[in-house]
Amino acid sequence: MSAPTRESLYAPRHWPSWLVAGVMRMILLLPYPAVMAVGRGLGRLVMRFAERRVRIARTNLQLCYPEMTAAERERFIRDNFAAMGMGVMEIGMGWWWPKHKVESLLLTVEGEENLPPDDGRGTIFLTAHFSSLELSGRYLGHRTASHAMYRRNENPVIQALFERFRTQHTIGIIDRNDVRAMLKALKAGDGVWFAPDQNFAHKGGLFADFMGVPAATNTATSRFAKMTGARVIPFTLFREVGGYRLVIEPALADFPSDDVQVDTQRVNDLYTRWVSRAPTQYNWIHRRFKTRPDGAPSPYQ
Repeated sequence: MSAPTRESLYAPRHWPSWLVAGVMRMILLLPYPAVMAVGRGLGRLVMRFAERRVRIARTNLQLCYPEMTAAERERFIRDNFAAMGMGVMEIGMGWWWPKHKVESLLLTVEGEENLPPDDGRGTIFLTAHFSSLELSGRYLGHRTASHAMYRRNENPVIQALFERFRTQHTIGIIDRNDVRAMLKALKAGDGVWFAPDQNFAHKGGLFADFMGVPAATNTATSRFAKMTGARVIPFTLFREVGGYRLVIEPALADFPSDDVQVDTQRVNDLYTRWVSRAPTQYNWIHRRFKTRPDGAPSPYQ
């Protein structure tokens, strides 16, 4: 599909999208605590109208936290939607706030010494879909150069904004379906920001436990590392009171191995550990367990 022209982006049918972007920019003039308060309120408001997503989150929690009571589960979901609302505000922060303002909120960096040397070897920066995902890429971009993987948005205005601002803070963006471009970047010694923690029902996937539940998982982390010789450095961003904690872990040792199942389970174990650290900040509204072993019916039906 060809990219929309500048004229079509400003057509009347897109004015509501530009209005939303303008309102977000105005909100971002507020102090950080107020911005986060707006985000929490937005998330809880959206929850009232997102019945399908609430059901998905409820099902995920029933699978991953069977010991939760119904009341605990509902409180968790409210907190999760609040976190996702704050994540929307953080998208705007990542796009429009200057570097010094973004950096002023970084409380701690764990493992900055684990950033890769400039040795001509590619790096897969492995992350996951936490609500602060967009902002985590901005913090990574302040410390090392990398490409950002992305999924094309159906709204051309949002797509244009993602392309503009992710390109500003990275060395380029790569469509998640463009495997050739990702491999080329890694073979050239570049870094690639990669989050493969969603349901994967395509050829080349397999089942590995996530939060104690078999999940259809993308094996690309292992395969791409093997094909390009790239190192894999896990990183993520946790939201804390008054700011953020950026975690950059050591490159995965003995990875990839000769067993793609073992490698993929290692990745899911990493995600499980992160989720256990900040459970309400993870994206629970995704149908992570839609594809079931042996063709069993989806738990979301």
